[in-house]
Amino acid sequence: MMTEEERTLVDLVDKVNQLDTAAVLYSSGTTGRVKGVMLSHRNFTSLAAGIYGSQLKNRGLGTSDVVVLSTVPLFHVYGLVCILKAAAMGETLVVINQERRFEVGRLMKIVEDYKVTNLAVAPPVILAMCKGPRMDHVHDMKSLTTVVCGGAPLLVEVISRFRDRYPNLVVAQAYGLTETTGGVFRTLGAEESRRIGSTGRLSSNMQAKIVDPETGAALPPCKQGELWVKEAAIMKGYVGEEKATLTTLDTDGWLKTGDLCYIDNEGYLYVIDRLKELIKYKGYQVAPAELEELLQSHPDVLDAAVIPYPNEEAGHVPMAFLVKRPHSSIDEPQVMDFIAKQVSPYKKIRKVKFIDCIPRNAPGKILRKELIKLALSSRTTNTKTAAKL
Repeated sequence: MMTEEERTLVDLVDKVNQLDTAAVLYSSGTTGRVKGVMLSHRNFTSLAAGIYGSQLKNRGLGTSDVVVLSTVPLFHVYGLVCILKAAAMGETLVVINQERRFEVGRLMKIVEDYKVTNLAVAPPVILAMCKGPRMDHVHDMKSLTTVVCGGAPLLVEVISRFRDRYPNLVVAQAYGLTETTGGVFRTLGAEESRRIGSTGRLSSNMQAKIVDPETGAALPPCKQGELWVKEAAIMKGYVGEEKATLTTLDTDGWLKTGDLCYIDNEGYLYVIDRLKELIKYKGYQVAPAELEELLQSHPDVLDAAVIPYPNEEAGHVPMAFLVKRPHSSIDEPQVMDFIAKQVSPYKKIRKVKFIDCIPRNAPGKILRKELIKLALSSRTTNTKTAAKL
């Protein structure tokens, strides 16, 4: 016989349904406050079904011989999706120890030891593999076929350098948010991955459209606008943030991603930048990602980030934070001249600051709010000094 307490527990278990919250993950908070994202059992079921369908189409039936090495944190939606995908597809999943300092050599030793076929990484790992010594001369990497990159934008310049160095590896990309339970667009196979700059085609069980950010009107292919997505994988909402939820999800269930994108005539997605991160210069819109890609193409620049810097006349001007190569003598005028030769006048870099490292979160996204604080603190200090003089 069950006790009253046991019956109560059983009743509670029986009442769990697909719309109940299964997990609360946290948004990256790169431009604003971190928010708790409520994901339901239905969200995860939809995601697993989409992965299963697309992977079967790509690989065919049969027992999976895929061995995935995940370098991404498990508290991030990317890491959680790696676990879910391994369970849905019967893959072997190897998880790297996050507590140890990252080294490309150690990563490739794991690839060799476990005969890893797929590597799940964020952009900083791709960048490290481009700039360090070639590892395929030291370790046996013949099992490795695909490097999947997500969590943050991967610059075209970095992709090209990686492919030049490792021509036999497929670089697959994906686009998704915590709010979409992971991937919305993804590249599948070598053919789709050749579209450099694209994050692939729409995933199974998803809908997407590009809209005018001001009017919400749907736009045709190849027109830039805000990406909106819809389907069963979309979050329930933000924990304790009803206003933010209503702002992000419209009454028809469309999620406003806040990303400026376009979809070409063949259905490939191209991400331009975050709408919130666009720099408004005298009425013109400047995408930091475009300038960062140009800056990283300079041989003396290891890493770069661009932010809006307040200006009385223009509103904001592009300011670059750079990490330069050791012993490099590159200076502010050289950087400004390098960019000025390649962009329209309104996109020119107007200020430059050299720092030791670009602040990023675990998946590799630039923490622009930290750089804006640093820039504004320097501005305040300079203003006080000028006042004393």
